[in-house]
Amino acid sequence: MQKANAGWQIKCAVSYIRTYGWWMLSVLFCGIVMSVFMLMNGVAVDEILYGMLLCAVFVFGVSAVRFYRYRRKYLNIKELGYLVSAAAQIQGKPENVLDEAYLSIIKEISDEKCELENNAIRRERDLMEYYTMWVHQIKTPIAALKLLVQEDEAWDTAGDDEGSQGQLYQEERRNEELQELFRIEQYVEMALQYMRFSSETTDFVLRRIDLDSVIREEVHKYARQFVSKKISLRYDALNKSVISDEKWLGFVIEQLLSNAIKYTKKGSITIEAGAPDKSEGQEEDFRIVIADTGIGIRAEDLPRICEKGYTGYNGHADKQSTGIGLYLCSRILRKLGHGFSISSEEGKGTVAEIIFYKNEE
Repeated sequence: MQKANAGWQIKCAVSYIRTYGWWMLSVLFCGIVMSVFMLMNGVAVDEILYGMLLCAVFVFGVSAVRFYRYRRKYLNIKELGYLVSAAAQIQGKPENVLDEAYLSIIKEISDEKCELENNAIRRERDLMEYYTMWVHQIKTPIAALKLLVQEDEAWDTAGDDEGSQGQLYQEERRNEELQELFRIEQYVEMALQYMRFSSETTDFVLRRIDLDSVIREEVHKYARQFVSKKISLRYDALNKSVISDEKWLGFVIEQLLSNAIKYTKKGSITIEAGAPDKSEGQEEDFRIVIADTGIGIRAEDLPRICEKGYTGYNGHADKQSTGIGLYLCSRILRKLGHGFSISSEEGKGTVAEIIFYKNEE
């Protein structure tokens, strides 16, 4: 320990001499030059030595003070240098423009470090909140599926599963079981997409895609839900291709369809092309319109429906809304360079629009 202590003190002294040795040598050189001139002009040697002694004491005193401050700064940086936020506070008042610039850089690094730490803490907290809510939500379809399986076993034990009544029962139960499995699949897919989108890099692959093929694939996933809830679908082929990411755009359309089906008790859902809004600042090329005749959204909830975690009145009434779906949709479309618009009237339905702009390539 003593050797290590002596080692860093020697290292600090050597560093100080290398940094400020030129100043001491300059003073010594000036003293020698002045002494030579005084000797040439007949000044007594003892007076010259006295003056040189005063200069030496002054130089030694100033050097000692500066070395003490240099050593203290070195110790602080050595002990707390790994804490950038602390390094911004240990320097004290800057002595010159170099120290001022140095402190300014440290402050910027410290602020950036604090911001990164806060973002990491916020991201971790958001993920924890979401997955806590997700675990509670996925328990519902799992419990429902378990109950349905138990009822099937009881029916089989009773031996009444023959004939038209048994076949009808089995068909209804199978349909309910498949719907609960579909809900589980939805929740799992949502969690995966949320995790991917929350990561530092998102695997966007932009290319020209056919919108009809993407929409048909997503509609096919919800065919059973349309039949079960007796909701009609009106889909007009768009005959349009755009530059986008097929997987992420499909996820957005899936979320919008899921919301439309969830909040539509009766009526229909329409998927069609919308007319571009020429009043917008950016020139539009095309719009996908997904409209339903559901319960609609309250006017006071409409401005906040794309905020993370905001469920609004409908979400509280449904008790299964996460407030994540529309948030992800808006964020994904923004990263893809597309627009997003939602309008609604309570009791009459909701219209969601995906906006594609010209010259996106």
